[in-house]
Amino acid sequence: MEMEVEKVERIMVVGVSAGVGKSTFARKMGEALQIDVYHLDALYWKPGWMEASLNEFEKAQQEIVKKEKWIIEGNYSKTYDIRITSADTIIYLELPRYICLYRAIKRWLMNIGKTRPDMGAGCKEKLDWNFLKYIYTTYKSRRSNMKERLRTLQAQQHTKNIITLKSRDEMESYLESLLKKNDRPFSIIS
Repeated sequence: MEMEVEKVERIMVVGVSAGVGKSTFARKMGEALQIDVYHLDALYWKPGWMEASLNEFEKAQQEIVKKEKWIIEGNYSKTYDIRITSADTIIYLELPRYICLYRAIKRWLMNIGKTRPDMGAGCKEKLDWNFLKYIYTTYKSRRSNMKERLRTLQAQQHTKNIITLKSRDEMESYLESLLKKNDRPFSIIS
């Protein structure tokens, strides 16, 4: 499941799809390691669901990766290289498509009229058919593309710690291993 690496201080959390649990996992990991977590959605989306320019989005990430320690959560493949270059650890989350869809709907129901902490200010929770369709129709290709990207990265970057977690139990076990030092219980919220 994981390769031993001396430092785990610059962590990139990505996933197969929206709804896989990237934000929750990153937040729990940040608590365990006491490292600040940065959510790409919060950097990308401006009030009223206005998109940041690519330049602005890249600059925000470039400032974060200069820090000594960070956890950056989110996919946004156009800016992977900014994070991959500086990361010592890449964690890829992959759960079944039906769970991702279920969680996206559940997240919407639990946050109607609210802005989640991992989202840009002034972006109240929303869900539409196109977003659900996107999760459903791109799942297999995104999974395939990510597996290839991680295989290539592992072959080229032997110093990167690449961890793939494919179940709630694996995610929970990984986080529990980080929390053992602190003797604090937790559970992944699904």
